[in-house]
Amino acid sequence: MRRLLTLLSISIVCLAPSAYSAVRQPPVVPEPPELPSQIVSGESMAPDITITRKQKETITEYSVNGSIYMIKISPKNAPPYYMVDTDGDGNLETRRSDLENGMNIPQWLLFSW
Repeated sequence: MRRLLTLLSISIVCLAPSAYSAVRQPPVVPEPPELPSQIVSGESMAPDITITRKQKETITEYSVNGSIYMIKISPKNAPPYYMVDTDGDGNLETRRSDLENGMNIPQWLLFSW
């Protein structure tokens, strides 16, 4: 009886992995998505620029996708200065001039929805 139990337990241990692998199927791999279309070399990547000339100053507005992100004001007898929308909320909260030596860090819009 002891031998029978030993043989039975050994056979169960040996056959269990093969029975488990027969039941388990490999996962189905989905098809890869299609690649996005290539950018055409003639597409406009530059911002829209609107220049307004008045008697005492020239105002240059820079906009992307219809929203103004920077305005350059060039008075007739003074150095130009910039009004910049740094956080994209529509308010021009930063004022910079050409006399500043501070670093202006580039900020690009990566995603919008």
